Amino acid sequence: LTIDMKYQLVIQWPASSTLDYDALIEIEEILEEHLSDRIDGHDAGSSEMNIFIHTDDAEKAFDEVREVLSANDFWVDAKAAYREMESEDYVVLWPAGLKTFSIA
Repeated sequence: LTIDMKYQLVIQWPASSTLDYDALIEIEEILEEHLSDRIDGHDAGSSEMNIFIHTDDAEKAFDEVREVLSANDFWVDAKAAYREMESEDYVVLWPAGLKTFSIA
């Protein structure tokens, strides 16, 4: 049974952050345990690492992510944004003041 969610929430870190690939996998597992929404995987490229979450309430999902991760050192480098599934335009949630967001 596949339930179509309205939004894709992306949590992103620069590849230059203290976060490495093993930590990315660990974070993904932590989020899978604590979020009410579905983790849709991750990717790690030369410039960034992303975790993708499918949700019907992107802001609520982000609040859950922030609650789980904000005590960790790597949270300072995190960015978060969401888009409607049919759209390529992201709405930035974190950090405050960030104007643009993209997936490389």
